[in-house]
Amino acid sequence: MPHYQSLGSIPHKRHTQFRKPDGELYSEQLFSTEGFSNDYSLLYHCHPPTQIIRAEHHEDVMPRIAEEKMLQHRSFDGFRVPPVKDYLESRKPILVNNDCHIVLASPEESMTEYFFKNTDADEMIFIHEGSGILHTMYGDLEFAYGDYLVIPRGTIYQISFNSSANRLFIVESFSPIRYPKKYLSKYGQLLEHSPYCERDIRGPKNLVTIDKAGDFRIRAKKKGRMYGLHYGHHPFDVVGWDGYCYPYAFSIHDFEPITGRVHQPPPVHQTFEANNFVVCSFVPRLYDYHPDAIPAPYNHSNIDSDEVLYYVDGDFMSRKNVTRGMITLHPAGIPHGPHPGAVQKSIGKKETGELAVMVDTFHPLQLTVEALEIENQGYTMSWAE
Repeated sequence: MPHYQSLGSIPHKRHTQFRKPDGELYSEQLFSTEGFSNDYSLLYHCHPPTQIIRAEHHEDVMPRIAEEKMLQHRSFDGFRVPPVKDYLESRKPILVNNDCHIVLASPEESMTEYFFKNTDADEMIFIHEGSGILHTMYGDLEFAYGDYLVIPRGTIYQISFNSSANRLFIVESFSPIRYPKKYLSKYGQLLEHSPYCERDIRGPKNLVTIDKAGDFRIRAKKKGRMYGLHYGHHPFDVVGWDGYCYPYAFSIHDFEPITGRVHQPPPVHQTFEANNFVVCSFVPRLYDYHPDAIPAPYNHSNIDSDEVLYYVDGDFMSRKNVTRGMITLHPAGIPHGPHPGAVQKSIGKKETGELAVMVDTFHPLQLTVEALEIENQGYTMSWAE
């Protein structure tokens, strides 16, 4: 749950008359991802956000499943996903289940001809390469290498990139993405043992009210279909808002690692949680300081989760032949651990510079057609040396 924020002009009391300089009423909108029973924001529009002037025929964008069941370790070369000019066309689902879709994208151009709204899923966009600005009705969020952008479902947005070289790791979550409950007080404040705090969370800034009539195309995704909705006024016509439900940015470089005398389990890296999956951040840190410590992770079985690791940068001592943008999938049901020789090699090491994002899902993932196109063959035999 993000903390309370307010931007622009809002009335003293909610659900009361709030008038423009000419005496007309602003249009109030309650924005929430869980009805009226959880976090929400109130936005004040120049025009009602309901004025659709026409709709296009929808198209199928459901992921194409290639394998529904598996019991072997897999690896994928994420940077083999080819760059594509258009932002939405560049998004390629790789691993999916009913709780989340893990997507890779390499868009070359900014969004200028349309806006996007994911009506099904919160989005977590990790910026591996590139920089720019996320434009929303809440204001702007600048982003750069290492940023997580968390966008609540239903948020209308555009992205402006500063160059054509962009690599994104995206998780679409069909439940709200939140801070882990173990980091929060019963009133919602991030506690002292949390690896980040409210100061690290960047909310929208530079709210610019665009009071403009015309034909504004919003591409909206719903249940595997993409719709084209045309509105009669610019969607960023908000003069002010306040609340707890809004897009925000958090840099992986601001995640403070938790270390110990002996090797710490993966939950110490947890960054976000949702229904039936968690997201973790592996960042540069000192290794364990027990005199007999083994820095390499111990072998472990994924009894109830599929483990996805997205390699960002640095040297990974537990894996051989790791490249930037590589994805490994270690499914529930079989153990995994360091590659041969990695344990002995790790002894005496004092620190690591690795950077990675991990997604652990509590229900099995399925491979898409696009995943098979970038698979690194033979990965499952890499422990057999």
